[in-house]
Amino acid sequence: MAEGYCVKCKAKKEISDGVEETMKNGRKAIKGKCPTCGTVMFKILGKSATPAATATNPNPPTV
Repeated sequence: MAEGYCVKCKAKKEISDGVEETMKNGRKAIKGKCPTCGTVMFKILGKSATPAATATNPNPPTV
């Protein structure tokens, strides 16, 4: 699992119960809890984790 920074404990820790989510801008992130204090931890993943852009049709169908 991913390692994130807990703001409450002020230390890097392993994210427990982590779930991968997609943010509104399309980038992926992991959301979970701190194993020590239970605070929500959130880590944005790198650009290599983002899906490739979908190709758009340059000539949309006319009605």
